[in-house]
Amino acid sequence: MKITVMTSDEQFITLDVDPDESVENVKALLEVETTVSLHQQKLHFNGKELNNSDRLSGVGVKDGDMMMMMLSVASRANNDSLRLNPDGSAVNPSAFQQHIRNDPQSMARLVQADPPMSQAILGDDLDKLQNLLRERHQQRLEYQRKQEEELALMSADPFDVEAQKKIEAAIRQKGIDENWEAALEYNPEAFARVVMLYVDMEVNGIPLKAFVDSGAQSTIISKNCAERCGLLRLLDQRYKGVAVGVGQSEILGRIHVAPIKIGHLFYHCSFTVLDAQNMEFLFGLDMLRKHQCIIDLKENVLRVGGGEVSVPFLQEKDIPSQIHLEENVKQHALGQGPPAESSRAQSKNAGSASRSQNSGNPQRDQSQGPDFEAKVMKLVELGFDRNAVIQALKLFNGNEEQAAGFLFGG
Repeated sequence: MKITVMTSDEQFITLDVDPDESVENVKALLEVETTVSLHQQKLHFNGKELNNSDRLSGVGVKDGDMMMMMLSVASRANNDSLRLNPDGSAVNPSAFQQHIRNDPQSMARLVQADPPMSQAILGDDLDKLQNLLRERHQQRLEYQRKQEEELALMSADPFDVEAQKKIEAAIRQKGIDENWEAALEYNPEAFARVVMLYVDMEVNGIPLKAFVDSGAQSTIISKNCAERCGLLRLLDQRYKGVAVGVGQSEILGRIHVAPIKIGHLFYHCSFTVLDAQNMEFLFGLDMLRKHQCIIDLKENVLRVGGGEVSVPFLQEKDIPSQIHLEENVKQHALGQGPPAESSRAQSKNAGSASRSQNSGNPQRDQSQGPDFEAKVMKLVELGFDRNAVIQALKLFNGNEEQAAGFLFGG
């Protein structure tokens, strides 16, 4: 049979029960529907309070009858302690906190559904708890507003062009949100920072952390690094130009051959020399191909010479922080052909070759003037190294926001 129960806050709950059901079991069903504990309920029928052991048929309850659920005095006191202000904060935060702490079921649900709130309930900072309650209240209001907007759009005039555009945007956003939620569940690694691939190498006997980058056309060494390795004396300036990728850097020339040591074996390598302060050594696609390298991400090693040497990729803790900027110096289009047709013409036409490679209308240098210096000072005040700030601004052609995001992300 069906009975209706009116709660103390004037809600009506319909229950489908057996005529011989006990009052205690009815209270258990109401606990599920109202979250009011069985022991805090008082059921009344025809003005009389029912005992837990009573049977519905025994006290005259029939199909379609109505009962009333009242709260015990202790329960009403608890409800007073749970009252919230219009902004969502608790009227009595200490009592609110204590009440939730004393309810194991509520705490278990909070730990699963809202860990920050459960931590605030278990903590000692009542201001933090109040702020979280206000934040959750705003989230509920925002969710309710969106629901109301969706309902309004669904009932809008189908011939209203603006309404249909809003419906289309809402459907598209819903698809994006669902895709994001699926990514959080099935591909959470996509939201983490990816550690780039570095290995230990020696260049002309000097140990270096080499950035392995199959997306860079050429193997690159900075001017300072080449000088430290004793190779700058071999620089061929006939191969000057401009490297364009994320930002741009000046190509000073090439070092045609020098020994590098990977693992226990030595290999011949050629380098493009860049005037880049924060990029040290980048092992590019040209040498990866030449030495038949295999980037083995399953075993997390770089195999050289078809597998004759294997060296592990470095963990993030082993990568010096000052070379993280190197990860964003990608060189995808470096002109590597000889600047002239013959050796005699090469020497004569080095200047014209350099101008030819620089004829791609590179953007104006942003590193001069008071505006650039103001941007530098603003980012330095945030705690970043001045050289790192300058390099980041150059990488993003003076865009202060992109440079700041890059520095924070590094």
